Parts: sequence; structure tokens; C-alpha cells
Amino acid sequence: MPTKLTFHGQSAFTIENGTHSLLIDPFFTDNPVAKIAAADVKCTHIAITHGHFDHFADCEGIAKANDATVFAAYEICDYLGEQGHDKCEPGNPGGRIETEFGAISFTQAFHSSSFNGKYMGMPCGLVVEFDGAVFYHAGDTALFSDMELIGEIYKPDIAMLPIGDRFTMGPEMAAVAAEMIGAPSAIPMHYNTWPPIEVDVTKFSPEGIDVLVMEPGDAVELETE
Repeated sequence: MPTKLTFHGQSAFTIENGTHSLLIDPFFTDNPVAKIAAADVKCTHIAITHGHFDHFADCEGIAKANDATVFAAYEICDYLGEQGHDKCEPGNPGGRIETEFGAISFTQAFHSSSFNGKYMGMPCGLVVEFDGAVFYHAGDTALFSDMELIGEIYKPDIAMLPIGDRFTMGPEMAAVAAEMIGAPSAIPMHYNTWPPIEVDVTKFSPEGIDVLVMEPGDAVELETE
């Protein structure tokens, strides 16, 4: 069965194959562009890049409702345990965790991470090995030169990159990132949700990379061996 990637707006995605469903950075409740409610989300696993509300706010509720395993920084997992959800797999940049569907590796990201005033550990990017496909979700980050190494080591099929500027890379810097990573396809994210991160998506034009501009609810499928 093909692996399906669905975009939910901001930086939220689902990767699924009919058996496992991984939700990345769930943000539905206060997301002005989301097409579904948090209560309607079904998943077996959740992965979090960092603790800011627009990546983490719905994690606790969705995790509890689905009895989902959460992969995140140690401090985020510690916080979820305090809230009564201890089905967590903590990690930090440089670490890799094997899973039922493949693996999740935590990469560095240049950003910050907190939730309701509480420190939530180091921000991360995620390399998701899922049923033979490889996805690089950069989280919220600036451009950094080790993105080239991430591309060389993991060889992702798709890179999901923030382009909204102000809090992350803008589209021009994200285009440089996409070229450094070298994934055949790149998906822009974390833009146009609110006025401060409104940008012209056409400025995200990396050379030699297939840009997939997705609207909330859009999905793509990858055939894997």
C-alpha cells in the first residue's frame, strides 16, 4: 500500500499507510486554515518538533483520545507525563528511535521551544523513515549548513520546510535549504496562516527541486518497495 502524506495547515502533517498513522506537529483547534477538528483526528503515533502552541497545542488531547505514542524532546515528554499521558518516547538532536513503521531521527533546528511559559527542551527537526519512504520535517528553523549533511546521510524523498520568515526561514532562504538537502520534492509550510507570516510562495523556487504547494487537506502518495 502506498504511503500517504496529508497536509493540515501550518506545520501539521499525517503520514499513513493503512496500518500506522503518524501525526506531526498537531495544531487544529485555533488554526484558522485547518479543515478538520482535533476531535476528529485519528492516529497511532505523534511526533513533535518543539513546544510552541502552533505545533503542540492539540498534542495532549489527541494523544489521550487515540492512546498514541508521542515522540518528542525529553522535556515535552516529561510535561505530557505530568498531564497523565506517559506513552512517550523522548529524544534529542542526534538521536534515532526505531518504531513499528520505521524510525524517527531528531535533527537540530535553530529556533526556541516553550509552552505556556514552560521550557520545552531543544527544538528539533525530524527525519521520519516510514515504510520505506523518508521524510525530513525541518520544524521551525533558520537556514544552517548542516542541512546538506542531513540530505547526504538520510536522502529524504520529501523535505517539508518553513518559509514564513520572521520566526523561521523566508522563502528565498528555504529555497537554498531545499537545494542543500537535495530531496526530489519539497513542501513549503509555516506560512500564510496569519499576517505576520504571509509571504509570496512563488519566491520558494529551489533549482532542480519539485515544489509541492499544498493546501490544508491536500495529500500526496509515495509508492514504496
